[in-house]
Amino acid sequence: MIASLWSLGGFVVAVCILVTVHEFGHYWVARRLGFKVLRFSVGFGKALWTRLGGADKTEYVLAAVPLGGYVKLLDEREAPVAPDELPRSFNRRPHWQRIAVLLAGPAANFLFAILLLTVMLLVSGSTELRPMLGPVRLDSPAARAGVRAGDEIVAVNNRAVSSQREVWIGLLDGVTGSGPLSLRLKDASGQERVAQIQFGSSAERRALSDPGAGLGGLGLKFQELPIPPVLGTVSADGPAAQAGLKAGDEILSINGEPVPNFLALVALVRAHPDETLAFQYRRGGQDLTTRVAVAGVVQDGVRIGRIQVTQPHAVVYPPGMLRHVHYGPIGALLEAGREAWSMTVLQARMLVRMLAGEVSVKNLSGPLTIAQLAGDSASAGIASFLSFLVLISLALGFMNLLPIPILDGGQVVMQTIEWLKGSPLSERVHAAGQQVGIALVVLLLGLALYNDITRQFG
Repeated sequence: MIASLWSLGGFVVAVCILVTVHEFGHYWVARRLGFKVLRFSVGFGKALWTRLGGADKTEYVLAAVPLGGYVKLLDEREAPVAPDELPRSFNRRPHWQRIAVLLAGPAANFLFAILLLTVMLLVSGSTELRPMLGPVRLDSPAARAGVRAGDEIVAVNNRAVSSQREVWIGLLDGVTGSGPLSLRLKDASGQERVAQIQFGSSAERRALSDPGAGLGGLGLKFQELPIPPVLGTVSADGPAAQAGLKAGDEILSINGEPVPNFLALVALVRAHPDETLAFQYRRGGQDLTTRVAVAGVVQDGVRIGRIQVTQPHAVVYPPGMLRHVHYGPIGALLEAGREAWSMTVLQARMLVRMLAGEVSVKNLSGPLTIAQLAGDSASAGIASFLSFLVLISLALGFMNLLPIPILDGGQVVMQTIEWLKGSPLSERVHAAGQQVGIALVVLLLGLALYNDITRQFG
């Protein structure tokens, strides 16, 4: 219950922030270009808070349903407009100005993500794990290609990579593309070679794009660090805390089975959702026992156990395993812009391949999954939640650029057609566009919600 409320709270906070950013983009550009703004609303439905401001008596609203927002502009197609205000009506403004206002919302989301990421890089820099491989599963696509434990991935499809995160992105792009997947590897002696991973069919590739397939679908896993089975953060009101466990406790065994490292602890807990397990632990040199009622959650369609703890904070990594980069203001801004661009391009590629049937539609996520991610990221700390905001802000900006009539991108297309045509589109065309747009959005949301439900309930 507490976890659900935390997820809901994180989701509401994230949505309100990102919607405000998006709508402020529309609002700010509209005001600067001379449009009359009637209302700036965060949320839909009944107004919880309202304030009038400015010479135009703009209505600022905080509404009851925090699942979106809107900026309402003066427009004589929606209501009669006084003759002296006609020049400020949306439909009377030059087309380039209308398009600028429509694009300002997505642009604000992209800018917000870049600035937030810039600040994060300035404050803490970038710390990444080298992509060193652990055991390779026998008779897997990677094993057949000659990939071996101890190899380091240095390039994916001829694109250099230097971190596990970059490998994840490169493999997702490569698996969902066409042709073989090329990995440039470096062994322990420093010798480099190329491994070509072949796929038997398009269905095999599509299966590898399913959520949860990841490296495991190829038979790969990164090197695991010998992290001691010591608890780092123990979430208040979580199963571990309710059983009396505290940060710094060393877990010795679970149901009599020895726990040699933190990953073994995670594996044992994951395998026993909704069960009560006997924990033996050491605190201050004294061996103690307790019983923990493991919570059950659904992840990628599989029910797993969680006790809401993290690994110890002071993990000692082997020399050379971590890469840390410090950034100055210009470097941080450039790196943030590069990262935002690469993630947005990847979103575009995935969407095109999904429409072509090359990527599983199971990757579409709806409000339930996003709420769970919001709660998990908020629980993991401010840095994790800010990273979540960056990703969702980029996704929101990209989604709104899609050429679907009720979205900003679709409205830009219609305004461009009117501009080239030299006259407004008919009411019938606008109505048909709205109907098609609503149908497409409902279809996408329905599919995303179906994916959410199947993930939650298996």
